Amino acid sequence: MHQFKELLIWKKSRILCSEIYNATSNFPTEEKFGLTNQLRRASVSIPSNIAEGSSRHSNKDFSRFLEIAIGSAYEVETQLLIALDLGFITSENTLKINTLLQEIIKMTSKFRADLI
Repeated sequence: MHQFKELLIWKKSRILCSEIYNATSNFPTEEKFGLTNQLRRASVSIPSNIAEGSSRHSNKDFSRFLEIAIGSAYEVETQLLIALDLGFITSENTLKINTLLQEIIKMTSKFRADLI
Protein backbone atom coordinates (compact mmCIF):
# COMPACT_ATOMS: atom_id res chain seq x y z
CA MET A 1 0.00 0.00 0.00
CA HIS A 2 1.29 3.46 -0.95
CA GLN A 3 0.82 6.74 0.88
CA PHE A 4 -0.84 8.74 -1.90
CA LYS A 5 -0.21 12.11 -0.23
CA GLU A 6 3.52 11.48 -0.61
CA LEU A 7 3.33 10.66 -4.33
CA LEU A 8 4.57 13.42 -6.61
CA ILE A 9 2.11 12.37 -9.32
CA TRP A 10 -0.75 12.94 -6.89
CA LYS A 11 0.62 16.34 -5.84
CA LYS A 12 1.08 17.47 -9.44
CA SER A 13 -2.40 16.21 -10.31
CA ARG A 14 -3.87 18.43 -7.60
CA ILE A 15 -2.04 21.41 -9.10
CA LEU A 16 -3.49 20.45 -12.49
CA CYS A 17 -7.00 20.51 -11.00
CA SER A 18 -6.46 24.03 -9.74
CA GLU A 19 -5.22 25.10 -13.17
CA ILE A 20 -8.26 23.55 -14.83
CA TYR A 21 -10.68 25.17 -12.39
CA ASN A 22 -9.02 28.55 -12.93
CA ALA A 23 -9.07 28.20 -16.72
CA THR A 24 -12.69 27.04 -16.88
CA SER A 25 -13.91 29.85 -14.63
CA ASN A 26 -13.71 32.07 -17.72
CA PHE A 27 -15.68 29.73 -19.98
CA PRO A 28 -19.09 30.89 -21.23
CA THR A 29 -21.94 30.44 -18.76
CA GLU A 30 -23.79 28.13 -21.16
CA GLU A 31 -20.85 25.70 -20.88
CA LYS A 32 -21.37 25.25 -17.13
CA PHE A 33 -22.92 21.81 -17.64
CA GLY A 34 -20.93 21.04 -20.79
CA LEU A 35 -17.25 21.42 -21.39
CA THR A 36 -16.60 23.17 -18.06
CA ASN A 37 -18.09 20.27 -16.13
CA GLN A 38 -16.38 17.65 -18.30
CA LEU A 39 -12.93 19.22 -17.89
CA ARG A 40 -13.31 19.63 -14.16
CA ARG A 41 -14.57 16.10 -13.61
CA ALA A 42 -11.85 14.55 -15.77
CA SER A 43 -9.13 16.53 -14.01
CA VAL A 44 -10.44 15.61 -10.55
CA SER A 45 -10.53 11.97 -11.65
CA ILE A 46 -6.73 11.90 -12.03
CA PRO A 47 -5.68 12.44 -8.38
CA SER A 48 -8.82 10.65 -7.17
CA ASN A 49 -7.90 7.44 -8.98
CA ILE A 50 -4.30 7.68 -7.81
CA ALA A 51 -5.55 8.01 -4.22
CA GLU A 52 -8.10 5.21 -4.52
CA GLY A 53 -5.62 2.89 -6.19
CA SER A 54 -3.05 3.49 -3.48
CA SER A 55 -5.39 1.87 -0.97
CA ARG A 56 -5.38 -1.42 -2.88
CA HIS A 57 -3.39 -4.27 -1.48
CA SER A 58 -1.84 -5.44 -4.73
CA ASN A 59 0.27 -3.64 -7.28
CA LYS A 60 -1.93 -5.11 -10.01
CA ASP A 61 -4.99 -3.37 -8.56
CA PHE A 62 -3.09 -0.11 -8.05
CA SER A 63 -1.83 -0.34 -11.62
CA ARG A 64 -5.41 -0.53 -12.91
CA PHE A 65 -6.32 2.71 -11.11
CA LEU A 66 -3.21 4.39 -12.51
CA GLU A 67 -4.35 3.28 -15.96
CA ILE A 68 -7.71 4.94 -15.37
CA ALA A 69 -5.93 8.12 -14.18
CA ILE A 70 -3.92 8.16 -17.42
CA GLY A 71 -7.14 7.76 -19.41
CA SER A 72 -8.62 10.74 -17.58
CA ALA A 73 -5.50 12.74 -18.41
CA TYR A 74 -6.02 12.04 -22.10
CA GLU A 75 -9.64 13.12 -21.71
CA VAL A 76 -8.43 16.43 -20.27
CA GLU A 77 -5.99 16.84 -23.16
CA THR A 78 -8.74 16.30 -25.72
CA GLN A 79 -11.18 18.60 -23.96
CA LEU A 80 -8.53 21.33 -23.71
CA LEU A 81 -8.00 21.15 -27.46
CA ILE A 82 -11.74 21.43 -28.02
CA ALA A 83 -11.87 24.43 -25.67
CA LEU A 84 -9.01 25.98 -27.65
CA ASP A 85 -10.81 25.29 -30.95
CA LEU A 86 -13.91 27.02 -29.58
CA GLY A 87 -11.92 30.01 -28.32
CA PHE A 88 -12.73 29.38 -24.66
CA ILE A 89 -9.06 29.21 -23.68
CA THR A 90 -5.89 30.80 -25.03
CA SER A 91 -3.12 28.82 -26.66
CA GLU A 92 -0.74 30.14 -24.00
CA ASN A 93 -2.92 28.79 -21.20
CA THR A 94 -3.44 25.54 -23.08
CA LEU A 95 0.31 25.11 -23.47
CA LYS A 96 0.93 25.73 -19.77
CA ILE A 97 -1.70 23.21 -18.69
CA ASN A 98 -0.73 20.69 -21.36
CA THR A 99 2.93 20.82 -20.31
CA LEU A 100 1.93 19.87 -16.76
CA LEU A 101 -0.47 17.26 -18.09
CA GLN A 102 2.21 15.57 -20.24
CA GLU A 103 4.54 15.49 -17.25
CA ILE A 104 1.84 13.79 -15.17
CA ILE A 105 1.14 11.25 -17.92
CA LYS A 106 4.83 10.36 -18.29
CA MET A 107 5.41 10.12 -14.55
CA THR A 108 2.28 8.02 -14.00
CA SER A 109 3.13 5.71 -16.90
CA LYS A 110 6.64 5.18 -15.54
CA PHE A 111 5.35 4.63 -12.01
CA ARG A 112 2.80 2.15 -13.33
CA ALA A 113 5.45 0.26 -15.34
CA ASP A 114 7.60 -0.02 -12.23
CA LEU A 115 4.69 -1.58 -10.32
CA ILE A 116 4.12 -4.37 -12.80
